[in-house]
Amino acid sequence: MLKGGKVGLRARHEDDIPVLRAELYDDPVNGSRAEARPWRPITPGTKDPRLVVDDTVDSVVPFSVVDLDSGELVGTATLWGIDPHHRSAHIGLGLLPSSRGKGYGTDVVAVLCHYGFVVRGLQRLQIETLADNHAMLRAAENNGFVREGVLRSSAWVLGEFLDEVILGLLVQEWKDRA
Repeated sequence: MLKGGKVGLRARHEDDIPVLRAELYDDPVNGSRAEARPWRPITPGTKDPRLVVDDTVDSVVPFSVVDLDSGELVGTATLWGIDPHHRSAHIGLGLLPSSRGKGYGTDVVAVLCHYGFVVRGLQRLQIETLADNHAMLRAAENNGFVREGVLRSSAWVLGEFLDEVILGLLVQEWKDRA
């Protein structure tokens, strides 16, 4: 398990799946805001890659996020789009509604940075988020990510176009903060 100050990132367990399905992926609003595709319900027992991990895919590393004190599941975290040639990847996370606003997001991003830069030897990490996702913007910027641009009206979310913010962090910037 990878550990931060508040959270641990561990492999997905079978008993995580019903909780993640019910609290993150069966919610049309959350699902529409978190995914780059239209929300659709997940059939029970499906092998949906957001829930069931395929360890043979090297470009995506999904984690379950747990509270270090209680061991309770608080969300998911993913390093995705891992490009070994350019040594870059993207960060994604989703916290259960009851776990939001407790500082977990900033800690999850920190642990994913450690994993990406130290364990995987990457040069660059990137985050894309909706411009009104203030919690994710704060978590990224608290970890040294720099706003690199805005993709205007690029995300179709529940009947309207929203802007997306691109943030990046280079390994040397991360090291300089340590």
